[in-house]
Amino acid sequence: MSRYFPSDDRRGLVALLSAALVIIGLMLAPLAQADDLKDKQREVKKQKTQAHHDLDESSTELRQATINLRRAQKKLDTAQAKLGETRGELSASKARDVAAQAALDQAKADLKSAREELKKGERRVEWKAEKVADRVAATYEKGDPRLASVTAVLSSQNPGDLTRSLAATDAILDKENAVLTELEAAKILLGVKETKVEEKKEKVAAKRKAAADNLKLMRRLEAKAAKEEAAVASLVSDRSTVAAAAQKVRDRDKAVLATVEREDARIQGMLRKRAAEARRKALASRAAKAPRSSGGYLSYPVNGRVTSPYGYRVHPIYGYTSLHDGVDFGAGCGQPLYAAANGVVVEKYFQSAWGNRLIVDNGYQRGHGLATIYNHATRYTVSVGSRVTRGQLIGYVGTTGWSTGCHLHFTVMVDGAPTNPMNWL
Repeated sequence: MSRYFPSDDRRGLVALLSAALVIIGLMLAPLAQADDLKDKQREVKKQKTQAHHDLDESSTELRQATINLRRAQKKLDTAQAKLGETRGELSASKARDVAAQAALDQAKADLKSAREELKKGERRVEWKAEKVADRVAATYEKGDPRLASVTAVLSSQNPGDLTRSLAATDAILDKENAVLTELEAAKILLGVKETKVEEKKEKVAAKRKAAADNLKLMRRLEAKAAKEEAAVASLVSDRSTVAAAAQKVRDRDKAVLATVEREDARIQGMLRKRAAEARRKALASRAAKAPRSSGGYLSYPVNGRVTSPYGYRVHPIYGYTSLHDGVDFGAGCGQPLYAAANGVVVEKYFQSAWGNRLIVDNGYQRGHGLATIYNHATRYTVSVGSRVTRGQLIGYVGTTGWSTGCHLHFTVMVDGAPTNPMNWL
């Protein structure tokens, strides 16, 4: 059974291709990372835009109250953090004060001990000096010991007497030298102790200054902490006031939302009845057609891009999940609004949340009762009961009601219920 082994040339080609693939991978990796970063940036931008449009579902007063509350909370958080830092510094300063006081007490104790040792040394030197003086006086009362050797030589009767006399004289001189040496040693030790005392004095002075400096710092920090505590207390009060104001506006908005919900229920009920009546008439005249795809039946009501789609989302202020029951088209205030399909104007009014509102019954279309609703307009050019045709000018874009900017909130109702307008445009 034979085995196949690649040639050296084949091995070299494989190695070259592998290296090329690695290099290409390294070149593509930064591009992929850049694409990921751009995707993330686009997603963040989309989320910010969506959050901005979600705010349309709250009043200007509530948006401002929410901003004020967030600012007050931010100021409070900053002040509390600052106070926490100051309290930390103060705590550390107090700990240093305790340590400094302990060090100062120890330095004072060391100085006291050194002074006591100095006094003992001084007394010892005095005692040694007195001892030397007494010995010298006693010695010289018997004659100068340095002359005793001469006297011994002159008065000795034999060599033995001379030897004993000289030995006695040497002993006397040795004792005197020893006493003098002890005195000199005591004086040197006394000098060392005096130096030690001076060092201890300097250490005490340094510890006392450190303790005094830290005490000054501690007093400043206490004053700073007291000032910041007062500021925090004031900000807490301000935040409470702002929070109460925000809650008042929030409650008012909730009341408006409740009115909107009742209004929406009324509109839906009215449109369901109209849809049922249109269906009955259509069936009676055999004009009903089989349901078909609804895409493209309606024309765009304004020349603008979609800035907020249809669907459920979490409200940025209230936190609840609600249906954004239409599509927002971004357009400048005063830009023309057009009828999306033929129909009859059945409602035209101003509402706190929706602003200037227009509802058009588009009749029985493709097996369903269809209606279109236009919101936030500056004004409308048609009245209740007017018949409109697709593409007819019916009003102008505005920012009335709960709105953060000029736009059209366009809603499509099918059999009295909101549906995604993009399925009909």
